[in-house]
Amino acid sequence: MRLDLRDIIHTPGASRDFAWELDLSQVTLYGEKPFDHPIHVSGSVRNMAGALQLEGRAVSELDTHCDRCLKPITVALDVPVVTLLAEELEDEESDEIVLLENGTADLEEIFSTACILALDGKHLCAETCKGLCGACGADLNEGPCGCKKELDPRLAVLAKLLDKDSSEPDEET
Repeated sequence: MRLDLRDIIHTPGASRDFAWELDLSQVTLYGEKPFDHPIHVSGSVRNMAGALQLEGRAVSELDTHCDRCLKPITVALDVPVVTLLAEELEDEESDEIVLLENGTADLEEIFSTACILALDGKHLCAETCKGLCGACGADLNEGPCGCKKELDPRLAVLAKLLDKDSSEPDEET
């Protein structure tokens, strides 16, 4: 969605509100498409003493899975966006200011980028999630799996020494 700001660019105190639904259902991240639900975007652009400030919010839910136990979960997405807009940049290196094209702002690009960057790298069903057993794949949240714990191969020699000592009868002198 392109927002036309030509009528407020040179009018201090003027503002323009916006609201629409952003569709990111085709975006694939880490092998899945987390944006199954539409993203509700709303906000406004205000001319504050000649500087255009965009303030908005993107709200939705993400369908994903717990990274420890693989259960499907739904995670709330609430991304605040605050940025400055300008017709031209004095400093070409500025990533904090979004450049307008013919007096319009590409809100879809601004909010798509913000939503993707706001995603957590890890999603958990609960902070106390125990995950899956590495040997048998059982869900450890439902109880112990019954697998025999394997020894670290680096400590196998020490385990043999302990077994040897416990199998020998005690000798009295």
